Amino acid sequence: MKRMVALMMVSLFSIAVLSGCNTVAGAGKDVQKAGEKVEGAAKR
Repeated sequence: MKRMVALMMVSLFSIAVLSGCNTVAGAGKDVQKAGEKVEGAAKR
């Protein structure tokens, strides 16, 4: 029983970490696109 609970906890932790990585990667792409737009406006 303890092993099952430990496995579930590790699984939930792994899911949380992986979903956090996707969120940070998505935010990085959004910031990069915003920076490109600012750069394009500065060139005009």
